[in-house]
Amino acid sequence: MEYFDARRKPHNIGKVIVALLFIALCIFVLKQSPGFGGNSVFSRHEPGVTHVLVTGGAGYIGSHASLRLLKDNYRVTIVVNKIFSENAFDAVMHFAAVAYVGESTMEPLRYYHNITSNTLLILEAMASHGVKTLIYSSTCATYGEPEKMPIIETTPQLPINPYGKAKKMAEDIILDFSKRTDMAVMILRYFNVIGSDPEGRLGEAPRPELREHGRISGACFDAALGVISGLKVKGIDYPTADGTCIRDYIDVTDLVDAHVKALNKAEPSRVGIYNVGTGRGRSVKEFVDACKQATGVDIKIEYLSRRPGDYAEVFSDPTKINSLFFPSGNISDPDMLEILLMKKCKIVLSYYIIRDVSGHMNFTCKNVLNSCVPTCRDGSMGT
Repeated sequence: MEYFDARRKPHNIGKVIVALLFIALCIFVLKQSPGFGGNSVFSRHEPGVTHVLVTGGAGYIGSHASLRLLKDNYRVTIVVNKIFSENAFDAVMHFAAVAYVGESTMEPLRYYHNITSNTLLILEAMASHGVKTLIYSSTCATYGEPEKMPIIETTPQLPINPYGKAKKMAEDIILDFSKRTDMAVMILRYFNVIGSDPEGRLGEAPRPELREHGRISGACFDAALGVISGLKVKGIDYPTADGTCIRDYIDVTDLVDAHVKALNKAEPSRVGIYNVGTGRGRSVKEFVDACKQATGVDIKIEYLSRRPGDYAEVFSDPTKINSLFFPSGNISDPDMLEILLMKKCKIVLSYYIIRDVSGHMNFTCKNVLNSCVPTCRDGSMGT
């Protein structure tokens, strides 16, 4: 055995030498690449070009914002883990956060860490690398359940669930930090986001285990398409006209438009705080009825007890944001819910039809969702 091993040593040394030469060659080739050593266009500031770091850019709202920024010729970097050292950022749009009220009551520590602690890390990184503009994605959940409606920007913030509390803490950190710097800060407190990219390129796709916590618009179409067996409406004993919660539903494309306008209007040493909503509240029952009308499907409804951490009624007064960002009209038409759902219906069905044509799923034509979709290849309506 000793003699055999000794005979193999020179051969093994040769392999090591070859491996080292290969690694050296790889390093040499890498150094010649345009993105190595700070030579990338992303690693330097350029006059007339705004480089925006979008945290949570792969998420529901962040992905729509990234698409819009690219369309408007911004330079965009999307990250989950923060990378400042290799990029020269001009601004940060901070979307990254877990965002389910019900889940926050079950996993509060996760929400405080994910939202509050991570916002602190973002601010520290911005300070270290001289990034002076922050557009912060906040929420109406910071207001809790105010005594008076509609909600204005000076309504007292008394959140009642860990999600709202974590966002409120993050806002406080941002405001305290901004007092000692010349940062340009915009805080957008938005209400209930629905819809998707009008061309069908993006949408919401929560993990299966989070479907019951997800947005009602996604659940409605999942139920209409048979992805889930029906809708679960949580709470029918609220002090509202029909007993279900009242929310202010805003289209995600309008919300993204507000973020881009906020970026353009951000000024050094100033903080802007804006509610982003339509100014009209709709009950969950109204929303479900509108979804049934848009899809043509009699969706099965299961009524359950209230969801922990929920409130009966919230809707905004968008006067402030409309006057500054949308002087020629409202951010979103409060009477357009049915039309928005009809548009969403077409997008959802187009997605399924396209997937069938490309051979990626078993597609069956049935006479459902027949109020809004194009015909299938065999002439019947699609589902």
